[in-house]
Amino acid sequence: MGFWSLFEVASMPILQVLLICILGAFLATEYLNLLPMDARKSLNKIVFMVFTPSLVFASLSKTVTLQDIISWWFMPVNIALTFLFGGILGWVVVKILKPKPHLEGLIIATCSSGNLGNLLLIIVPAICNEDGTPFGERNICSSVGLSYASFSMAIGGFFIWTYTYQLIRTSSMKFKALQATEEVSKVPNNDFNSDGQTRLLKEEDPEQVAISVSSIKSVDDTENEVIVAQESASRLEKRNVSFWNKLIGFLQQIQEELLAPPTLAAILGLVFGAISWLKNLMVGDNAPLRVIQDSIQLLGDGTIPCITLILGGNLTQGLRSSKVKLSIITGVLFVRYVLLPVIGIGVVKASANLGFLPSDPLYHFVLLVQFTLPPAMNIGTMTQLFDVGQEECSVLFLWTYVVAAVALTVWSTVYMWILS
Repeated sequence: MGFWSLFEVASMPILQVLLICILGAFLATEYLNLLPMDARKSLNKIVFMVFTPSLVFASLSKTVTLQDIISWWFMPVNIALTFLFGGILGWVVVKILKPKPHLEGLIIATCSSGNLGNLLLIIVPAICNEDGTPFGERNICSSVGLSYASFSMAIGGFFIWTYTYQLIRTSSMKFKALQATEEVSKVPNNDFNSDGQTRLLKEEDPEQVAISVSSIKSVDDTENEVIVAQESASRLEKRNVSFWNKLIGFLQQIQEELLAPPTLAAILGLVFGAISWLKNLMVGDNAPLRVIQDSIQLLGDGTIPCITLILGGNLTQGLRSSKVKLSIITGVLFVRYVLLPVIGIGVVKASANLGFLPSDPLYHFVLLVQFTLPPAMNIGTMTQLFDVGQEECSVLFLWTYVVAAVALTVWSTVYMWILS
């Protein structure tokens, strides 16, 4: 494949995303008002609860087998490394640039969580269908590539709806705490001490003033003793929290995150794909329950356009009022499109030399691209769910997806040159 042919293949999926984003932004304007904030929130909940789980389950149950899961064991490790290195680099960006506390999780998430499903489902088959592709016969390449992309989406979804989900939820808690602090600071100071003494200063009887001031001090001393006692009791209570209570709380938190609909759908999809008799019940022209699979697939097809329309609608608000520093945008772009791809080349080359990877060059290519993708669009879904950093997320997405059109093309060329 020539450079310009590769440029066309790699840029088309990104251009599609940008065009649908523009449509979503237009629908959200006051001129049409078809996608206002309330509508985006409602649609976002449907995407989270219905569309995304359907897409994940339908793709995995149809294309992944037990043998595939065993032979592709390094892909979960590779994806985990993308999150690990991206999270570390995002943490470094946060420490250097010092953004607002409620944006720290968003910045780390955009640095670590790539679009491991939606874009791969479009890019890999498109590359396979091009003339002169280095990945073998067109039909076989497209089928195998779709399986790679589906498996990547499932594993990526697991990390996104656990690790990234926790980051955004923590940011939401920080944001609510900040709002509560600001509200408290706006409340006028009605402290009994100051008001009481002000009123007493106006008294004409000096003896009455002295008695009143003495009583106020006595009340203050009593209150201070109560506060000290309460703080001591609180510290003692914290010390008495047993290890098992902490462990139970931690396990409950993990359970809550694992039961997120997309993660649960990924687990079920892998189970149905790995167990032959379950797969034969739903997948195939002669499957007795194929209508269920077709219905789930139909629902899943709405995931990508809905997420992208929501993203475009959020851009209208973000571009009007967001105050994302240029240094933060530059830091995220540098991590995603310079540092992570270089790290990815080192990881994949080292793993291949150690014999961890199968000989299929398309498999190597998918592993490399996983280090080069723009941020996962599900981050926007999470910011919408928790109502935190939506504007900033929209601006970061705008620039990362615009730059991705060039970055994916350049790095795809480098990857093919390495693999050839």
